Amino acid sequence: MKPPRVPASMAIPVAVLSVALLAAMAGCRPAGPDGTLDGAAEAEAEAPPPAAEVPVPAPSTDLEQLAGRIINDSAGVVRGEIVWIAGRPHDAELLENLAVQARRIGAYPLVEYSSDRLSRRLFFDVPAEFDSIPNAAGLMVANNADVLIEVSNGTSENLFEGADPARIAARIKADEEVQNAFMKRGGRLVEIGNGLYPTPWRAERFGLSEAALAQMFWESVNVDYAALQQRGDAVRAAMADADQVHVTHPNGTDLTVSVKGRAVMVSDGAISAEEKQQGGGAQMTYLPAGEVYAAAVPGSANGKLVQSHGYYQGKPIENMTLTFENGELTSVTGDGEGFAAMKAVYDAIDDDRKNRFGFVDLGINPNVRLPAESRVGNWVPAGTVSLGSGNNTWAGGDNSVPHSFSVSLQGATVSFDGNTVVENGELKL
Repeated sequence: MKPPRVPASMAIPVAVLSVALLAAMAGCRPAGPDGTLDGAAEAEAEAPPPAAEVPVPAPSTDLEQLAGRIINDSAGVVRGEIVWIAGRPHDAELLENLAVQARRIGAYPLVEYSSDRLSRRLFFDVPAEFDSIPNAAGLMVANNADVLIEVSNGTSENLFEGADPARIAARIKADEEVQNAFMKRGGRLVEIGNGLYPTPWRAERFGLSEAALAQMFWESVNVDYAALQQRGDAVRAAMADADQVHVTHPNGTDLTVSVKGRAVMVSDGAISAEEKQQGGGAQMTYLPAGEVYAAAVPGSANGKLVQSHGYYQGKPIENMTLTFENGELTSVTGDGEGFAAMKAVYDAIDDDRKNRFGFVDLGINPNVRLPAESRVGNWVPAGTVSLGSGNNTWAGGDNSVPHSFSVSLQGATVSFDGNTVVENGELKL
């Protein structure tokens, strides 16, 4: 179950990102057509041509060593636990290594494969009548899995281009029951990718070569975790003592929000025994690691959050501006084909919780360095600040609506109670 943390700059409808049983916890739907040709044939005829699945560079890291570290340290798997592992065929070696490492300590692994083709067909080839029904198989998994490990490596950014916004909204609404079941059970999550998994389309958006993105990704996955945890503790202490967070950026962002009294969490690559006891969002970590975050105090956010450039389903977004008053999103404006498509989905979601300001997230990973000309942002580069509305259960909040507007800003200035902690994108702690 991955909460909708995908930044708007890379956004695809989170409710239709994943497939099969495990991915139901992040938005999977009933599997496959009902055996008739009617609805399926019509949906297929109306759908745009499928995006081609493109080759992905081979990982330049020791996948056996990585799998052992994820099972033992990141997820903290113990004997007797059920470990659900999901990914795509081009990541088979890592998925299988994870399964073997889990079984070696007496856990029970289940491996689920999907593909871009299957993801697409499970949307366009399934009748709309099933969209609003929670996935019974997904609920079964959510109520039984102890650990969920997902390799987020979709090779196509426009996989759901042309999808009906009303259908996406219906699937988002149905998805919440599965999300909440996994959270209630106390399941732990390790997500590998975090918006950085090397693919050709991501490299283009970041302004990097495929080779450079792959190198940066694996270096950031294999960061010095002791040093990262030390930095995370320092930033967490500063945020925990803060009342007001003030974020400004040359693009027009100027926003204040309070995190006073909120639990501050760190994604530092490992789920500790203390975090297991804490439960909820504390039991989730995202690789590459390197974030410190907290849910916002309800009603405290005021100001504007601006994303200069971004993409949705492969289409450009320009100058998206989110305006907040007393913690509520009161205006969403922007330009571009991508913005129009994204706004249509937002408008189709009939749930006021989508408008609540959600979280503050600071990136602390020194091995992730994006070019100044990058057209998109990411959560983890040291000095990046990410803010957004909607779902914040992953950050310790109680808003479980499966929708989020998230914006990651490079070059911002952030202060805690007037003390500068990030200056023009440089982390001072």
